[in-house]
Amino acid sequence: MTAQTRTDRPAPIPESYGDILDKKGFTHIATIGPNGVPQSTPVWYGWDGTYLKFSTTKTRQKYKNLLRNPKVSASITDPDAPYRYLEIRGVAEMEDDQDSTFIDEMSRKYIGKDYPWSRPGDERVIVKIRPKHATGQG
Repeated sequence: MTAQTRTDRPAPIPESYGDILDKKGFTHIATIGPNGVPQSTPVWYGWDGTYLKFSTTKTRQKYKNLLRNPKVSASITDPDAPYRYLEIRGVAEMEDDQDSTFIDEMSRKYIGKDYPWSRPGDERVIVKIRPKHATGQG
């Protein structure tokens, strides 16, 4: 096993903004579309201390964008102070969520019950962003 290099470590979340990651806000995920045009979508999020995570399906444009170009930006406005925000930039990693465990976890966090909007044939994935850059304001 080799030691991590500085570039392999996640960027530190500024300490004064870490509380935003525990709240029930929305993060706006920005990806690059097929024609080079940015695409932004608000999503529920979770933080595990290393990765900012969200769920999507394989039919969504943001999933297709991330397959082509995994660079991503997430902007989270503090729900308790709308002029305060945290921005995280990084590279997305994706893994299947075949049994919908993660989306159900997020749904319980946000609406208090398992995810009620699943459709037959949905192929869910967990998108994990390891921060390469993090900054905040407010």
